[in-house]
Amino acid sequence: MTHLHTPERRRVALYSHDTVGLGHLRRNLALASALVAGPVPVNVLLISGSREATAFAVPPGVDWVTLPALAKRDGRYGARTLDVALADVIELRTSVISAALLAFDPDVLIVDKVARGVCDELYPVLRRLRSRGRTRSVLGLRDVLDDVRSTAVDWASFRTTEAIAELYDEVWVYGDPSVFDPLVEYDLPAAVAERTTFTGYLGHHRRGPQGPATDDGEPPSPYALCMVGGGQDGVGLAEAFAAALLPPGIRGVVVTGPYMDDADRERLRATEASRPDLTVLDFVVDCERLIEGATAVVCMAGYNTICEVLAAGKPVLVVPRVWPRREQLLRAERLAGRDLVDMVDPADLTPDRIGAWLAAGPDAQRAPAAPVDLLGLSRIPYLVDRLLAGRPGQREVARVAG
Repeated sequence: MTHLHTPERRRVALYSHDTVGLGHLRRNLALASALVAGPVPVNVLLISGSREATAFAVPPGVDWVTLPALAKRDGRYGARTLDVALADVIELRTSVISAALLAFDPDVLIVDKVARGVCDELYPVLRRLRSRGRTRSVLGLRDVLDDVRSTAVDWASFRTTEAIAELYDEVWVYGDPSVFDPLVEYDLPAAVAERTTFTGYLGHHRRGPQGPATDDGEPPSPYALCMVGGGQDGVGLAEAFAAALLPPGIRGVVVTGPYMDDADRERLRATEASRPDLTVLDFVVDCERLIEGATAVVCMAGYNTICEVLAAGKPVLVVPRVWPRREQLLRAERLAGRDLVDMVDPADLTPDRIGAWLAAGPDAQRAPAAPVDLLGLSRIPYLVDRLLAGRPGQREVARVAG
C-alpha cells in the first residue's frame, strides 16, 4: 500500500468514545473543522462510538471510523445494539481502533476526555504509537469534569494521571481558566499541570465548513429556541418549555435530540398538535443555524451548547443537569456569576418561570461582568504546529493573532 503521508499534508486523528449523548463527538467535529480550515493542509480521521456520527457532514479531508456502539445504563457500560457481552464488544472496538490508527499513522492523536479510552480500549494502540516514536498525543478536556470528589474518584479509578505521564505529550483544556481552572479546582498533580495548555472555549467559528448534512427547514421567525442536548435526560425542560406561555408573535421551537425516549417525544408531538405556536424538531445537525435565528435560547448547560449560545451572543436561560454528574451545574453557576447566562435550578423549573423569562425580553438581559475567551478553535491549528515543532506546552492560555 502506498504510504499515506506526504510532506504537504499532515494527519490528525481524533478519538471520542461517545457512550452518552453527542457532546464528545460534536467537540471533536468542531476541532476537525478548525484544523482543515487552518493554514496547513491536513487529513483528519474521526473515530467515534456514535452511529449518529455520519449524519454530520464533514469538509474535504475529514472522514469517519464508527465503532460498534456502547451505551451507559445505570452507571454500567454495555453494547448499545449488539447482543453480546461487554468484553466482546470492547475487544471488537479495540481491534478496529488499533487497525485504523496503525494504518493511518497520525502525526497527532487527540483523545477526548478518557485518557485510556472507555474500558481501556485505547491503551494498547496508544502504547504501540508511543513505541513508534512518531505520533504526538494530546488529551483534550472540557472545562468542568464533575464535582471535586467524583473527579478524584474517576481519575484514580481510570489511572488518568499515570496514563498522561506515560502516553501524552500535552493536555488541552477547552476552557478559560478565569471561569473554571481544573488544575486548581481538582488539585491536579504536576505531571498534568506541566503538560497543560488552556485553549479557550471552542466558541467562535464552530460552523466553519462542516454545514448541515440534511436540511431541517427554517422555522418561522421570530422564535424562541429550547435545546436539550442529546435528549436522553432533557424531557422535563422540553415539556416545561412546550407548556410555557410565549410572548405575542413568538413561536416556540423545541429540539428533542436523537436520544429522547420515544414515548416522551410523542407527548411533545401531541402538545405541538394542540399549539399553533409550537414546533418540535427531532435531530438537528446544524444547531448553530437555529441558535443564530432565535430571539432567545432556553437550554441545558452541556459544553457544546454553552459554547454555541455564548458565541452567538443570545439571551440564554440555562437549566443544568444535576445528576448523575454535577458538571453542568458547576458550569452554569460560574457563567451565571459573571452575568453571562441566567440560571434556574431544575428543582425550581416551571412553565411559568420560562414564560416570565421570555416575557422580560432581550432588553432585560444584563451586560456581562467580564468577558469569556471563546477563541479556542482559532488556536487549534497553532497548537498542532507548536506540538509538532517540539516546543513545550505552557500553563497559560495559548495566544495567537486575531
